[in-house]
Amino acid sequence: MRAVFGLVLVIGMGLAGFAVYMVKGYFEQQQVALARERAASAQQVPTVEVIAVNRAMTYGEQITKDDVQFIRYAEPFLPEGVFYTGEELFPEGGDALRTVLRPMEPNEPILAVKVTDPGQGAGITSRLGAGMRAFAIRVDVSSGVSGFLRPGDNVDVYWSGRVPAANGDGVIPVTRLIETGIKIVAVDQSADDTLNRAMVARTVTVEVTPQQVAALAQAQNTGDLSLSLVGLTDDTVAEAIQVDQVSLLGLQVDNGPAPVAPQEEVCTIRQRKGAELVITEIPCVD
Repeated sequence: MRAVFGLVLVIGMGLAGFAVYMVKGYFEQQQVALARERAASAQQVPTVEVIAVNRAMTYGEQITKDDVQFIRYAEPFLPEGVFYTGEELFPEGGDALRTVLRPMEPNEPILAVKVTDPGQGAGITSRLGAGMRAFAIRVDVSSGVSGFLRPGDNVDVYWSGRVPAANGDGVIPVTRLIETGIKIVAVDQSADDTLNRAMVARTVTVEVTPQQVAALAQAQNTGDLSLSLVGLTDDTVAEAIQVDQVSLLGLQVDNGPAPVAPQEEVCTIRQRKGAELVITEIPCVD
């Protein structure tokens, strides 16, 4: 009996030790899993609910309540100008709809820069800033950069005409830079900036101040205007530029005969002494 009791005791202690080992391993696995879950939670990016379109929309379409949906967007990477509520996007309950200014793809958040104000169309007036005016410039293939201009581009404006010569004798042809970095808001009757093909236009509408309107109108009525396309990433400020025919071709300007310096008046008296004639200077009397 004692031998059997001892055997049972040894087996029981072995089983107890094995149970303790298994429990310890289980707890260690749970702690590792919990640590991994906490690390994964720390790396998760918080999201926020914003309004997006549920279908592809192009320039000129009106946005209705059936065209939008709520999506989750990573909060640290949220672009500026999103809409969080339906009241922000449709402040008048959907009676005054917004119009698309730039194409949007499905599930793309709606941004304020891509749509008009409520009830406003996608015309030129929606693109003009405060205090700015629209002015149309007549162009052709050569003056309009071969039709590669489109809304949203920036251009320099050059005036070509005739001005009086420096010596006052006749006139000479001159080309002068008169405006720099002017934004185009429409080409012909289109304000769609998604056009990706060359189009020979007859007019280009630019966004300028009232003072620039007067300058461009005067320049267009007294000469020819040409446009020069500015690069997308070009932020340099153009200096005053003027080229005339004389400097371009290296011509010599005939300024006429050199002016003759006035000679001082000299008064004299003549006296004859015998056969000798004596001339003496005296002060002149007016």
